[in-house]
Amino acid sequence: MTETYDITIIGGGPAGMFAAFYAGMHNAKTQLLESLSELGGQVNALYPEKTILDVAGLPAINGRDLIKAQREQLTQFPLTIKTGQEVTNVTANEAGFTVTTDAGTTQTTAIIVAIGNGAFAPRPLTVPGAEAATGKQLVYSVPRLADFQDQTVMVAGGGDAAIDQALMLEPVAKSVTLLHRRAQFRGLAHMVDLLHASTVAVKTPYLIREVAPTATGQLKVTLKEVGSQTATAEQIVDKLVVSYGYTSDHHALAGWDIDLAETRNLINVSQTMETSVPGIYAIGDGVTYPGKQPLIATGYGEAPVAVQSIMTQFFPDRRGPMHSTSLTPQS
Repeated sequence: MTETYDITIIGGGPAGMFAAFYAGMHNAKTQLLESLSELGGQVNALYPEKTILDVAGLPAINGRDLIKAQREQLTQFPLTIKTGQEVTNVTANEAGFTVTTDAGTTQTTAIIVAIGNGAFAPRPLTVPGAEAATGKQLVYSVPRLADFQDQTVMVAGGGDAAIDQALMLEPVAKSVTLLHRRAQFRGLAHMVDLLHASTVAVKTPYLIREVAPTATGQLKVTLKEVGSQTATAEQIVDKLVVSYGYTSDHHALAGWDIDLAETRNLINVSQTMETSVPGIYAIGDGVTYPGKQPLIATGYGEAPVAVQSIMTQFFPDRRGPMHSTSLTPQS
């Protein structure tokens, strides 16, 4: 027989995990589906060492510890958590929706989509020598700070992620250089202030023109000064961290039988987080509405709104937590 759930949450990042916790507070029969092998989404897969500053009550916490705490939070309820299962189709029916993954099908009354920016991949460095160095001296993320202990590191990029990576590498690396093609950084003013107050060497405006391994196993990075036809420079590093951002792929949504209204690849939602399809809600970085801010804290706020909307509409007889002081399971 097909298993039936009250709520199916598609996407196991921070927002999806908190939505599952809040659904548990309502005693909703809930399944959480994540295509990656572990919960945590981009935070766990790409930025486990990144310091996160936008969670209320926590002055600072790294991504790995945040996801660990959320996993522990989920153990309070009998939730069904399925990792390594990509949702390949969602079909509407009289009882709600059929959710199909590569492992089978389930039935659900309502859905919360929390897939963030979809499948993601780093924007590659496209210069001579980059492909051969990838995964060796050239990397696109910092999964473990210990891998950079006492090394000479260059970080390439000008946004918040690049600044974050440079600052978190500063205490463990022998030296850190942040390279950007413009004199001004795109990061938040506070993060730029921290950068300039640090020991990170800032090198602007330069572009990477070529990379090549050295006889000692390091990487020679050839730089070109932006605006000059001839000015170049070279720097020898142990590791080059390229932080040019990520491209997202929403092919999963395109393959579903239901059609969610989107604006620039972001799902349109109402004040209750409902999409254009009744019974399907969406939260997190993958949604848009007037005033939307793509923050983890924002996704945490959207999760209870979506869950409460589902419970009010489909399960009005179930009383759930009305205040934050009620968010403690009763023994």
